[in-house]
Amino acid sequence: MIQPCGVRLAGTGSAVPDTTLTNNDLARILDTSDDWIAQRTGIRERRVSAGAPDPVFNLSCLAGQRALDMAGVKGSDIDLVILGTVSGEMLCPSTACRVAAALGATPAGAFDIAAACSGFVYSVNVADSIIRAGRAKRVLAIGCDAISSVVDYTDRTVSILFGDAAGAVVLERCDDPAKGCRYQTMSADGANWQHLYMPYRPDIVPECDRANPIRLGNLRMNGREVYKFAVNRFREVIEDAFQKTGLSVDDVSQVICHQSNARIIESAIEKLNLPREKVLVNIDRYGNTSAGSVGLCLDELNRAGKTPDGQPFIMVAFGGGLTWASCVWDK
Repeated sequence: MIQPCGVRLAGTGSAVPDTTLTNNDLARILDTSDDWIAQRTGIRERRVSAGAPDPVFNLSCLAGQRALDMAGVKGSDIDLVILGTVSGEMLCPSTACRVAAALGATPAGAFDIAAACSGFVYSVNVADSIIRAGRAKRVLAIGCDAISSVVDYTDRTVSILFGDAAGAVVLERCDDPAKGCRYQTMSADGANWQHLYMPYRPDIVPECDRANPIRLGNLRMNGREVYKFAVNRFREVIEDAFQKTGLSVDDVSQVICHQSNARIIESAIEKLNLPREKVLVNIDRYGNTSAGSVGLCLDELNRAGKTPDGQPFIMVAFGGGLTWASCVWDK
């Protein structure tokens, strides 16, 4: 019989590449400007891998090691590695398998989750459920994408948005059932997949997108449709989290949001009356880092002491699939 348990957030970590790509850098190769990008997205610069080998693997290893260090554990103490990514260097083996080996976590189980920008929140939710089911004592959950490696920099609509980053957490079983995920959602609507996708063969491209000049293997996005989806779903997911848990804005330390577009975050802040000090916005420095986004924010807040014990926080994300996810975490 499985004994009730809780899940403790033992450590966080994050990593970004050293190379900074500013809006002015992009303006030298595209018909755009710093003001044009900043007004529409809130982004001023982003970190990119700039041709460095194995960026998802290396960023994931670095973020994972930092989370292990904070938790005070070794790779050999980990039972499972879950990695959310859609830009890994290989489909087989999973990036999680390579990361587990590099961190000394063998023979821990390892697998990737392909939920795009929702990947980190999906990974945390799955990790919490597996620990509570008694199948693992300690899990390393990572979200990482190097979208710069799958962006066509001749296309202005996509290339201005994305950067590279990884975020990681070490989650471990504890005796307090109140610790960990109080409420979670993992949802998807595949009917509109073509609004954000990476086709590798021409026969996969839908008729409505055949004239798209973006090269195969690179990210394609219908910005208008994705924006509408994100604005509506973002607010709904946060409202749902408050309603289902009975929490109010005053009860939570932070609402940790996927950094897709500053205007989307601002819309949620205004419509939900969220205090600005409880909603980190770092998209100006890092851009949209896909699955790395929420984990990067969580690590920044955790290291700054803004996710104190005894006060829950909320994580929300949405992305290609189309997917969305939430997690209300009691720390």
